[in-house]
Parts: sequence; C-alpha cells; structure tokens
Amino acid sequence: MAEYREEEYLMISGIQHFKFCRRQWALIHIEQQWAENEHTAVGELMHKKVHDPFLNEKRKDIFIVRALPVSSRQLGLSGECDVVEFHKQEEGVKLYGHRGLYGIYPIEYKKGKPKRNTEDELQLTAQVMCLEEMFSTDIPKGAIYYGMTRRRQEVIITEELRSQVNNMVSEMHQYYKRRYTPRPKTGRQCTSCSLKEICMPGLNKKVSVQEYLKRSLEELE
Repeated sequence: MAEYREEEYLMISGIQHFKFCRRQWALIHIEQQWAENEHTAVGELMHKKVHDPFLNEKRKDIFIVRALPVSSRQLGLSGECDVVEFHKQEEGVKLYGHRGLYGIYPIEYKKGKPKRNTEDELQLTAQVMCLEEMFSTDIPKGAIYYGMTRRRQEVIITEELRSQVNNMVSEMHQYYKRRYTPRPKTGRQCTSCSLKEICMPGLNKKVSVQEYLKRSLEELE
C-alpha cells in the first residue's frame, strides 16, 4: 500500500467538513477561507477547555491524555484527539513510564447533540485508524461527548465506518491534488453553514452571475 509524505497530510477535522458538504471542505482546506458563526464560536470555546496538552490525569487504572497529536501515513491524515483514555488491562500496548498494558479509548468532544448522519462517527473512526497505526494495535470502540446532552455516546468502529473513511480520504486527496472546489449544492445544511456568504449557494440556481450580483446590490440599498 502506498504511503503519503508528511507534506501531503490533510487535517482529520476535514472529515467532518467533507461529509457535511464537499464545497465547504474545499473552501476551508483548499482555498483557506473561514468565517465564524455562533455554532463555530461555541465549538471553539468547548475545544479550548478540553485541549490542554499539559493536563494529563491518572485515575486509578486510567491514564488520560488531552490534545494528543496523531497521524497516519496510510491515510495521509494528521490532527489531534481531544481526549484519549488509556485503560489498564491484561492485553494492550505499553506506555513509556507506566507499568502494565493499556487499551486505547479515544473521545471526541462536540458542542451539540447527536446528529442524524455519521459525520461525527467518521471523524472518530479516522482518529482510531491513526491511533491503530501509531500504536500497532486494534481499537474496537471510542466515544463522542456531546455538550448539549453532557453524555458520552459510545461508537463501535465497524468495517463499514472504516471503509467510508478510506473512500472519503481518497476523494479528499484527489480534490486537494487538483485544487478542485466543487460547485454549490443547496440544501437545509446551508442555513447553518458559517461559509454561506463566501460560498454564495444562490449562484447554483439558474441565475446569471450578473443577475445575482444585481440582486445582491439591490438588497444593500
């Protein structure tokens, strides 16, 4: 299997953007455009509370690491895990400075509540696949903590989720290599997107660019 060079790595966080909207992913990760709204602001505050790389905890037989950098040569991805719990058990991996063996249990933090689609599960799965490559082990499950419900939702890392991640990442690399930004696809998700003013999904309708700009200017008057 071919491996990616470090300079070709894409961000793990892009998995969620890509699943939500391929155009949004391209605007952020290829065109380097970003805009805040209330959803992104709340999410950023929540992650700041979790992402303290100097705050590690030991609770009985559980060692907790925050903001753990992860990467995968096979996927060509890199990023950080919000929280990774290492559970002491009979079978697992060795940790430097710790006795015994540990199982790995990543936890992704999200500000809202569980979603109808699988974008959160896919991002967690990508993190798991990176961790498995780094530690040469199998990780059968992880969890997503939702700020609105204040509960963890455990996720079984199925072959279906792994296959979807592989397919999505391959497509992401193809788009990135071509520097290709897909055309807008309007839908309900556009109303909550922080990039709707940059994306201009209205251009996807059967209206000329000149007509669209004319309407926009009229709205400003």
